[in-house]
Amino acid sequence: MSVMTILSLPDGRQLSVCISGPEDGTPLIYHHGTPSGLNQIRVLRRGAHERGLRFVTYSRPGYGESTRLPGRDVAAAASDVEALLDHLGASRCLVSGWSGGGPHALASAVLLPERVAGVLVISGAAPHDATGLDFLGGMGEGNLEEFGLAAQGEAALRPALETMAGPMATADLAMLTADMGSLLPDADRDALTGEFGEDLAEAIAAGVRGGVDGWIDDDLAFLQPWGFSLDELAVPSFVWQGSEDLMVPFAHGQWLAKNLPGAVAHLEPGQGHLSIVATFATTMLDELAHTL
Repeated sequence: MSVMTILSLPDGRQLSVCISGPEDGTPLIYHHGTPSGLNQIRVLRRGAHERGLRFVTYSRPGYGESTRLPGRDVAAAASDVEALLDHLGASRCLVSGWSGGGPHALASAVLLPERVAGVLVISGAAPHDATGLDFLGGMGEGNLEEFGLAAQGEAALRPALETMAGPMATADLAMLTADMGSLLPDADRDALTGEFGEDLAEAIAAGVRGGVDGWIDDDLAFLQPWGFSLDELAVPSFVWQGSEDLMVPFAHGQWLAKNLPGAVAHLEPGQGHLSIVATFATTMLDELAHTL
């Protein structure tokens, strides 16, 4: 059973939160992708519960019922996580982030070292200004167009995202798969079936039904300085990346594996952006839970 709540933050904003699992379990705070919502992906939720963890998802500012925070940087996620932990009465947690959630999970781990025991980054983006990384290299056509517009600012990006959001908001898996064609290698197409495909379609739909503010602010934040240094990461970290990923290319995972202090890397041949979760979710969560 999942409990939905609206958390009032110190700055007056609201944060939409979903909590499931044992009340006495250590929270696993999950940072969703871009665009997405707080819907709990069942393979991850089951895996968290089976390891005695509370599974906690939330909508970043501008998504769902969470108040927009215009101009936010990636680092801003840490204060929201801290407020969420205070609400839960939890002194420590684990954090994970998939895709666009990866940078926000890293922000939480770097900026809250006393409260985060370990961080899992799944198909997560590296910094736009990372030395030795071609940020756009290897991305599918859809993402190249999106980040090209993001580089021009919100006025250029908004109408394109609003057009894209239309079919996404229906949670129609077949329509979503067709619409994301340039971003889906065969491994990801094969993974977008059954429960897993349904959960992803609904999560993306929830992320855009109320508008595209959160999506815009994510994209703009990714192209700016993140607001913290990855060199300061002081908790165990785990990086999972697939070689066939067209959304966040393999080079991002390779860069993070090399540049996150002490990272344990799983650079998986033949896996895509989505299939890596469908294939390795339980292994990922085992590894992360062992940091407690």
